[in-house]
Amino acid sequence: MTKVLLSLMLFTFLTNLLRAEVPLEVGAKAPQLQAVDHTGATIDLGKALNDGTTLVFFYPKAHTGGCTKQACSLRDAWDELQQRDVKVFGVSSDTAETQASFKDKFTLPFTLIADTDQKVTEAFHKSRWSRQAYIFRDGTLVWRDLNASTSEQAADALTALDALP
Repeated sequence: MTKVLLSLMLFTFLTNLLRAEVPLEVGAKAPQLQAVDHTGATIDLGKALNDGTTLVFFYPKAHTGGCTKQACSLRDAWDELQQRDVKVFGVSSDTAETQASFKDKFTLPFTLIADTDQKVTEAFHKSRWSRQAYIFRDGTLVWRDLNASTSEQAADALTALDALP
């Protein structure tokens, strides 16, 4: 029985490790899932990713230095992103309450997702603590940044948007 349990644990560990190391590829279809936003409401993230242009950025923890710089860079570029009709979602494993506090404290104009159950993180095949960004156009991944910048997140995303056909 012990060998079976150990084998199962090893299989689960390796499966999770491989899933986290194989990120979504450009050209992949958007994950179809629901998520909880900063207000505690359930949103259809899959539907949002299928309609127009959407930027999803992941940050490890709200109210920390790098994550604040990352979110505020997008806040500061909000007008440019809106001129291009880009929806923005920020994702971390923080609770809805923490996300709401982060949004309010830094006047973030976009939706924050409280991924406490790691469903969004798993759907994107990423590790919980990595900083990444993705742009979807009409349900297809057209750009990804697997080592997203902190203070340059907006500039990187705008440069990517400019390069898209």
